[in-house]
This record gives sequence, structure tokens and C-alpha cells, in this order.
Amino acid sequence: MYLKLFLTFFKIGAFTFGGGWAMISIIEREIVDKHKWLSREEFLDLLAVAQALPGILAVNISVAVGDRLRGVRGSIVAALGTILPSFSMILAIAVFLTPDMIKSNPVVTSIFKGIRPAVVALIIAPVLTSARSAGIGWRTVAIPVSVALLIWSKLPWVSNPILYIFLGAIGGYIWFNRQHRRLKSVGSEKTGGES
Repeated sequence: MYLKLFLTFFKIGAFTFGGGWAMISIIEREIVDKHKWLSREEFLDLLAVAQALPGILAVNISVAVGDRLRGVRGSIVAALGTILPSFSMILAIAVFLTPDMIKSNPVVTSIFKGIRPAVVALIIAPVLTSARSAGIGWRTVAIPVSVALLIWSKLPWVSNPILYIFLGAIGGYIWFNRQHRRLKSVGSEKTGGES
């Protein structure tokens, strides 16, 4: 299991360009569809927690999945699998190439220009699939769109993303409590009617 965890996250780390958001669709395919380590709902919950935590998104997800499957050792193995490919590539680039060599090399600049559109597609794909899985429709899309516009506005206090994390947590807590109370009242009505 440790080897499977390491190799899965090593493959994700080695073949994904564009950072955490670009990795999400590949991580979801490996964890949910291929290995069935998590359900889609559990993955969405994990994704929300991983985004709220400080640090690299892909590493946060790998640590959580490793911990869920094999505890602390699993989280260390999964994190190493995610980090090692990038670390090795950056180390090799730092040893063999200088920044001037990268900028002046037409082949390298062409490669990076070609990767950009693919990265945009890799970022958009998980956003759409996550929205569909989370049940976000045209009515509920107003919240993330308005928050994105407020953050983009650069107005003081209003453009602080931390404010919306706290507001989202408070709103989720209130909504969960209302749903819990509603289910409790429906359950008590059913048991009261049966007796």
C-alpha cells in the first residue's frame, strides 16, 4: 500500500504542470475513479479543507489521503511522492541551467508557451467537475462569482480572501445547524405520529 501511495502521487507530481489546481483532475481520477480510496463527496470535502489550509494544495491533499489510508506513515509517503518530482526537476534546472540560458533558449521558451493553454484547460476542468459534483447550479453560482468579483475589486477590507473564508465557515455552520434542526423536527414528528 505504501508503494502504491508513493507511486500514485509521484506520477501526479511528475506529470502535472501548472500547480495544485491543474493537478486536481488527475488526483481525482487516481484517488476516486482508479483506486477508489475516497468517494467523490469525500474528495470534494477534502479539497475544500486542503484549499483552506496553508501550503501547497497538492501536498495538502496527498497528506490527507495518506493519513486516511495509512496514518502518519501514509501521509509522509504520499507527501514525498508528490514533492520529489518537482524537487528533482528544480534541482536539475538549478544545477545545469542559469536563468539567462532559459530566457535566451528559443526551444525552452516555445515549450513554456505551448504548456500555457494546456494548464488553463487543466485548471478549468476540475472547477467544472467539482461544481457539478457539489451540486452548484446557476442559482448557487452567484455566491462564488460575487466573492470573486469582490476580491478582484481591490477595495480595502472587501478584497481580503480571508474574510470570505470566515464568512463561508460561519454560513456553513449556520446552514448545517438549520438542516440538523429541521431533520430532528421531522424525525420527532414521525416518531410522535407512530406512537
